[in-house]
Amino acid sequence: MNKRNALRLMAAGAGWVGAAAALGLGLAGCGETRQNFNAVDITGADYAKDFSLKDADGKVRTMADFKGKAVVLFFGYAQCPDVCPTTMTEMAQVKQQLGKDGDRLQVLFVTVDPARDTAEVLKAYMGAFDPSFVALIPTPDELAAVAKDYKVYYKKVDGKTPTSYSMDHSAASYVYDTQGRLRLYARYGAGVPAMVSDLKTLLAS
Repeated sequence: MNKRNALRLMAAGAGWVGAAAALGLGLAGCGETRQNFNAVDITGADYAKDFSLKDADGKVRTMADFKGKAVVLFFGYAQCPDVCPTTMTEMAQVKQQLGKDGDRLQVLFVTVDPARDTAEVLKAYMGAFDPSFVALIPTPDELAAVAKDYKVYYKKVDGKTPTSYSMDHSAASYVYDTQGRLRLYARYGAGVPAMVSDLKTLLAS
């Protein structure tokens, strides 16, 4: 996905996130202390609550598998030239900068290109960044359903040959607290320090 498309998708994503904030979805519940985050606070949002997808080992995963950890979930694909490797590299840096709390972070990568992103491909791809990162491989029907639930955009863009296509896709990450509750919408390009700060806040709460 090129930078122009990435910016367009970021703007589109910001539109519905802003609408959610206007409706009060990012407000803490009554009696709770409001926390300050760098990412968009979408606590209480009624979407992107869970998933049921196979990982690269064929095991069905849900959010419950990662209870006790903060979770950062990102949609992408292995042949992505820029946004995806940048995001995964940054998340590896985030984990490192969290120090001992890095073990309490789980990064999930949901492929939007299941036709080419086989289990073997994604195991190698995750291993290039951090072996603890988990890739999830939906079927085409599962991808359509989970993308709708997560309000994620993806579209195949034809290349010069049938197998050289690219995928336009949303470029943000979803951040969950240690109880598996959706808390933050982190836009692409926010940077490592911002994510580290937000995760420290979630892990401390």
